[in-house]
Amino acid sequence: MTIWFITGASTGLGRALTEIVLEKGDTAIATVRRPELLSDLSAKYPAGRLLILKLDVSKPQEIIDAFAAAKEKFGRIDVVVNNAAQGTFGEVETVADADVRAMFETNFWGAANVSREAVKFFREVNPAGEGGRLLQISSITGLRGQGAMAYYSASKFALEGFSEGLASEIDPAWNIKITIVEPGGFDTPGLGKVTWAPAHVAYSNKELPGNVLRGIWEQFHPKGDARKGMEVVYKLAALEKPPLHFPLGKDAVGIVRSKTQSLLEDTEKYEPWNEGLERSG
Repeated sequence: MTIWFITGASTGLGRALTEIVLEKGDTAIATVRRPELLSDLSAKYPAGRLLILKLDVSKPQEIIDAFAAAKEKFGRIDVVVNNAAQGTFGEVETVADADVRAMFETNFWGAANVSREAVKFFREVNPAGEGGRLLQISSITGLRGQGAMAYYSASKFALEGFSEGLASEIDPAWNIKITIVEPGGFDTPGLGKVTWAPAHVAYSNKELPGNVLRGIWEQFHPKGDARKGMEVVYKLAALEKPPLHFPLGKDAVGIVRSKTQSLLEDTEKYEPWNEGLERSG
């Protein structure tokens, strides 16, 4: 039986994954800001299979306390899923600094602090050599920036770089495997919770990304099925040698291919400009 620690488990991808974990017979430590949102699951599953913890990942002490509670209850954690996130969209000139900082507190610092506790737990609490799996739920916008989502993309780019660095610095003997999951468009309730900054008067062109997105957002329903996507993530956690990056969804795969091709084309085109840049002597 696998023990999962999932942040942002109340809705969307986190909720779907929590349900799958429980249905498969595993144990879920579901962390949420509002525990009452999981009352239906607590009524369905016994305390030995589901531990619901109040956790705001922007508060470091609550993260430490949550891992301590998990240790006391189960004695180990096999998989940690960094899923908690929030979104504030709008042009760079319109989004308030306070909103950007709040988003980074959750999307980057919260995920980073959970990751730090996860690595420590896998190494020092789990039986020696068993390690654990850390799944970082990023976004395809963490690989390619999107207009009107620049700050959100930046928070996910930061998570990507952090996760790559973390994966490269840990001792392989600890058997800690990290995978960055980059979902494309999935239809979840979280889309309705996105905060939009006011439109900037200078961006009046209706074809600009901000205006296009604002115009369709309330009726925007991506093709991705959250349940099916999280079924894939569940299988991903069981791989002996998981990938570092995992684009999730056909749209995400397409974006990776497009970004990679563009990057390679630019690199090859201007590669000669890099000749002779070394110091002489």
